[in-house]
Amino acid sequence: MTDTLDDPIYKTDALIAEDIDQYLEVHQHKTMLRFITCGSVDDGKSTLIGRLLYDSKMIFEDQLAALEADSKRVGTQGQEIDFALLVDGLAAEREQGITIDVAYRFFATEKRKFIVADTPGHEQYTRNMVTGASTADLAVILIDARKGVLTQTRRHSYLAHLIGIRNIVLAINKMDLVDYDQAVYDGIVKDYTDFAHSIGIKAFTAMPISGFKGDNITGPSANTPWYKGPALIEHLETVEVDQVSDQLKPFRMAVQWVNRPNLDFRGFSGQIATGTVRKGDAIRVLPSGKTSTVSRIVTLDSDLDEAVAGQSVTLCFTDEVDCSRGDVIAASDNPPQAADQFEATIVWMVDEEMLPGRPYWLKIGTQTVTATIQQPKYQVNVNTMEHLAAKTLELNAIGVANLSTDRQIVFEPYETNRTSPNKVLGGFILIDKITNATVAAGMLHFSLRRAQNVHWQATDVTREFHAGLKNQKPAVLWFTGLSGAGKSTIANLVEKKLARMNRHTFLLDGDNVRHGLNKDLGFTDADRVENIRRVGEVAKLMTDAGLIVITAFISPFRAEREMVRQMMKPGEFIEVHIDTPLADAEARDVKGLYRKARSGELKNFTGIDSPYEAPENPEIRIDTTAMTAEEAAEAIIARLIP
Repeated sequence: MTDTLDDPIYKTDALIAEDIDQYLEVHQHKTMLRFITCGSVDDGKSTLIGRLLYDSKMIFEDQLAALEADSKRVGTQGQEIDFALLVDGLAAEREQGITIDVAYRFFATEKRKFIVADTPGHEQYTRNMVTGASTADLAVILIDARKGVLTQTRRHSYLAHLIGIRNIVLAINKMDLVDYDQAVYDGIVKDYTDFAHSIGIKAFTAMPISGFKGDNITGPSANTPWYKGPALIEHLETVEVDQVSDQLKPFRMAVQWVNRPNLDFRGFSGQIATGTVRKGDAIRVLPSGKTSTVSRIVTLDSDLDEAVAGQSVTLCFTDEVDCSRGDVIAASDNPPQAADQFEATIVWMVDEEMLPGRPYWLKIGTQTVTATIQQPKYQVNVNTMEHLAAKTLELNAIGVANLSTDRQIVFEPYETNRTSPNKVLGGFILIDKITNATVAAGMLHFSLRRAQNVHWQATDVTREFHAGLKNQKPAVLWFTGLSGAGKSTIANLVEKKLARMNRHTFLLDGDNVRHGLNKDLGFTDADRVENIRRVGEVAKLMTDAGLIVITAFISPFRAEREMVRQMMKPGEFIEVHIDTPLADAEARDVKGLYRKARSGELKNFTGIDSPYEAPENPEIRIDTTAMTAEEAAEAIIARLIP
């Protein structure tokens, strides 16, 4: 055959460049599908992703060579390629043969681009599965054909549905190990269908596959002539993504930052979560409720007349409207809600149990507020969907509880907003204030009726007037320290001395409060948190009355002491650490509590089997090994009244 000028070897550099430009142009405008693989341990999630990367030609020659070498050295498929090693990058994963972290991989076909998250199957790492699912449009639930529907299959299916993934693929894997038996496949599909319907999954796509052998991955398999559905890649290429439906919803954009490069420009930047915005549209800024009109839609390249969900833009208004990070810009005639009390589903993600009443940071979209969670209404058993009584939530537990925030946040029920990018106004995370660790993910159901019906009542006699009548400045002297440190003794002396100075005081002692206000509380960590929360609220009311409040509580946790500090006006909370070594406090043991704790008669005793978190920067530190109670009282009063 004679070569022609149409052969690739005769193409000029210009033609090659033109081909590349055309390819990049087509590639740029492909739709993107984010999906996860999930299921139980060793169901073949990593192997499936490795197969997808291999079949889509996304592996370079040197990677393939390394994969072949690693497969022989640490693989689980004998001398054949172990595709899971393409994804299981951590040394610990390769050693154990399981996925621990979330592994993200990119690949593309002629029709679509994909980002896939390989999520862990082990129950211990369920929190990582939630992380991967939070941005996914589709979930591939894998089932080992030899094992059928397992606990983690149910858990991951429930979580995927809870998070709002509406496209579910049931991939019954390792069909090669059951001789491609249709009866086995049909039985698993029936079992899963019964479970799926019980949790609200109305539809899913089932398919028999073998990630290792490649059956029904990129095309129909001759080993399953009884299966008439699509191959996995075909389904992934054609399934509808949420971007189009997001554009049909009311306009919402969370403000990420205020763009002020010079005195002549002020705009509000963010990614449009839902809807469409045009020049001249009337908008409303929440939670303030201020209204204006869009004057410009600015991007890096140029101004736009219109922008849609998924685009990142800067909006300018015709009016000088107060708007900052955390606010939400919405359609003026169809805005979202704002409230400070909610019912929510919470997925707890750390080893330390949830402590009702403890303040956590709540981050929802670009809004960050302080939130406290009440005792759960119930915990969900993911196997039976039974609602179980619970006082708290532990690692991987899923429960429903009420929560309150320190100020109103803009939100929409997760059911309404869950398909938006990052679930901007319906989903949230909880962050520990001390460690900055993410402890939970959650979904808002609705605002509580009391949030709309209970309002602050203005009063004419102010706290300043109360303090003026008493000729003093309100304050809280918060004594903290181990049992037996001397808190009550020193606090009593301080109050006596202040009384002689005609100061108006009130002493809240830990034991005394538990005879009345807090008589219903025990000494678990959760009860200790609630004990301090209640005392803090009482102390706040007393400072509003103009009093100097003296408290004597072990208050073992920094988070709760900081919570009370935040309740008070700046400068009114004075933390007093009665710093006594454990050995000295135990030697005193005037109440015999340490003896009971050591013998096992008294559980959850601070310093013995329950922790005490000493203040890091208290306003006053009293070393009782170097100072008498009388000297300590004088020092405290000198700090309070210079």
